[in-house]
Amino acid sequence: VVAEMRQLGEVVGVAPAREQSGVGTAVTFHQPLRFKEVSPLISGVPTYSIEGTPADSVILALRYLFPDQVDLVISGINEGANLGSDAYISGTVGAALQGFLCGLPSLAVSVGSWKDPLFAPAAQMTKLLVEKTLGTDGTGGGLPQPVLLNVNLPNLPLERIKGIEITRLSFRKSADTIHEGYDGKRRYYWIVHQKPALEAEPGTDRWALKQDYVSITPFL
Repeated sequence: VVAEMRQLGEVVGVAPAREQSGVGTAVTFHQPLRFKEVSPLISGVPTYSIEGTPADSVILALRYLFPDQVDLVISGINEGANLGSDAYISGTVGAALQGFLCGLPSLAVSVGSWKDPLFAPAAQMTKLLVEKTLGTDGTGGGLPQPVLLNVNLPNLPLERIKGIEITRLSFRKSADTIHEGYDGKRRYYWIVHQKPALEAEPGTDRWALKQDYVSITPFL
């Protein structure tokens, strides 16, 4: 996605140092944050690794590393869809929310597969959505600002994606379970996130993905 966004303007990359699935909107208050500049995957793009959550990363970027220099936030592209109520615990969405709270158009972008995700077509589609959001696509209009969009793309080449649907969150019946164990000193309990059972009614994000459409769910 960085390569695609560089066609539109300057890009910086700021991300957590390690996996942060399920942290949602969590912000670190009770311990200091640390960061370091790292070698970019794409030359010329300032890139930082943050010892914190996705939300921490955006806050640090907007308030300290690049204050008053950012016009739009893209969180992702996440591997695996963020559909239904799972979006509320998504670190990808949580990061985009911080951009929105800073008054910026913000997109949380996910591709609907954990196995062999096709990031290139998702990045190309993200570029088109950014142009539409900002009104730079030549149509003469954009979206009201700020805006927060949860975008989920089917794991398909662009030519097989049927189009774009504006959707609502599908209902997810909780399927999480608790695994109990013993570490030799005391018992512990592990929350295991099961594959969600999502409705797929027309108009929902789940339905759109099943029909090979890009799902865009406006949050705010």
